Amino acid sequence: MKPMVDWNEIWQKTQIEKHGVMRDPAFWDKRAPEFTRYATASDYIGQFLQIMKPEPDWSVLDIGCAAGTLAVPLAPAVKSITGLDPSPVMLSLLEQRCRKKDIGNIRAVRGRWQDDWDELGIGVHDVAIASRSLMVDDLRQALLKLQSRARKRVYVTALVEDGPYDRRIVEAAGRKCSLGADYIVVYNLLRQMGIYANINITVTSNDDSYGSLEEALDSMRWMIYEMTPEEEENVRNYLRGCLVMDEGRWKLPYSRIERWAVIWWNRN
Repeated sequence: MKPMVDWNEIWQKTQIEKHGVMRDPAFWDKRAPEFTRYATASDYIGQFLQIMKPEPDWSVLDIGCAAGTLAVPLAPAVKSITGLDPSPVMLSLLEQRCRKKDIGNIRAVRGRWQDDWDELGIGVHDVAIASRSLMVDDLRQALLKLQSRARKRVYVTALVEDGPYDRRIVEAAGRKCSLGADYIVVYNLLRQMGIYANINITVTSNDDSYGSLEEALDSMRWMIYEMTPEEEENVRNYLRGCLVMDEGRWKLPYSRIERWAVIWWNRN
């Protein structure tokens, strides 16, 4: 009997348009340096690790590992990590970070959700993670695939409302802030699949300050992919009208709260 609400179908309807370009490795190749700076500075990492409570004998699979946002700080606390990512630039940055920090227990593999993970030699791990990387059309199949690679536990992180995006900046550029389904769709689908998952919400406050208007603009480019000159001028004008001076630095007149839902469940 088909469920009254098909949460996978709801996911598909809202995600396909949003994540089309984001599944292209070239998108992440281009964003890799700025994304890495932003991601590694976030307190999300510490909050995720507190939720995870890693154990020293764990082997971990990190899907969409990027430049090691979680893998690098997690490496000293676990036995081994396999990081999967479609972007060669991201994986190159990960390898650079591992050499710099003398980390030898991370294996970087280039691959995507839709690839044959057996052909990539992924294998089964104690724990599987998809942290902020659920850029898939078929969420049900992705969750099943992720779970099939975990002996003990699975962690996924999904958007809460606007997540890291500042809706005011995106709309000031002249674009619609369409982010797709948030965590409640993921949680409801898991329940529909017979999985009783746990949820922890991470909360960080963004109170960044800037030396100039142009520095502020540059720090926000990642929110608007391939910003046109007209869109750039729109954002510049928005910032010009709302930035305020605070102790010699420019700041937005509001704190931007960023939330992510860490959803996890045990395999046995």
